[in-house]
Amino acid sequence: MNSPAPLVDQFQRRITYLRLSVTDRCDLRCSYCMPERMTFLPRKEVLTLEELHGLALGFIARGITKIRLTGGDPLVRRDMMELVRALGRKIGDGLDELTLTTNATRLSEFADDLAAAGVRRVNVSLDTLDRETFTRLSRRDSLPQVLEGLQAAKEAGLKVKLNTVALKEINEAEIPDLIAWAHGEGFDSTLIEVMPLGDVEEDRFDHYLPLAAVQEDLARRWTLTPSDHRTGGPARYWNVEETGGRIGLITPLTNNFCEGCNRIRVTATGQLYACLGGDERVDLRAALRSEDPEAELAAALDTAMRIKPERHHFRIEEPGAAPAVSRHMSMTGG
Repeated sequence: MNSPAPLVDQFQRRITYLRLSVTDRCDLRCSYCMPERMTFLPRKEVLTLEELHGLALGFIARGITKIRLTGGDPLVRRDMMELVRALGRKIGDGLDELTLTTNATRLSEFADDLAAAGVRRVNVSLDTLDRETFTRLSRRDSLPQVLEGLQAAKEAGLKVKLNTVALKEINEAEIPDLIAWAHGEGFDSTLIEVMPLGDVEEDRFDHYLPLAAVQEDLARRWTLTPSDHRTGGPARYWNVEETGGRIGLITPLTNNFCEGCNRIRVTATGQLYACLGGDERVDLRAALRSEDPEAELAAALDTAMRIKPERHHFRIEEPGAAPAVSRHMSMTGG
């Protein structure tokens, strides 16, 4: 019997990395990500645990070797750990790595269980260490819980990478101190340019900070040397001699990274988005709930490879511009 064909798009990029959203819900309301009064999906529209697991197995059969569980925040879903344990059993059997991205407000509760299930590292979204700034940005006073979660992850033996959205006049001046603190804790640090996804109350143009300028500032402060470290995502890394740590830069606006894209994203409702910055999608939920799920899922994945675009077209060039796509980041995950 022939093995299923690997996932290769029309530009001959092999897709090995799935970002699977398990919920669109989040217990924070970060101003650059979503509006204060965000409308979340009815729970009945979200894939069941069994459907998420079945999807993941289907992807592994087609050559996906890394799965990142996302949201929203994945840890707000009550049955999340059941999925983690089930997928953890595939590590070494088609799956090389299982990881997740979280805001860490609930990480103290789950860190030990995640490590026991086979998760070895997590990405944590953290834009500031200042409690007042954190509350302003996230509209929730949850920094103490985040710091508690980070400590729990460290004690559980999980490697941590902090993801920080660089925001002009908000956390811009704090970025070096945040990096130095992260490295002192043994965490990697990655900076991200704000992405124009979904309508929010504020104008992203006001706080858009190109990372080229940030990198120049850091290079005046520290000795940065390019690193060949890779995690399967879009970040480019530098070693920082003075701190002994590593920083990554994700630059969707100023330095497009699509040429080497190896990723696809699936929402909690089973919509496969071939590109974070595009509307090209395939309905995997319909395939899963059809009379022949295996054949329909295979056909849907083949379609996704045909429609995956060469690149996204993110821009933040003038005040008041509409977002590149209408859906929020919480729909497709980071």
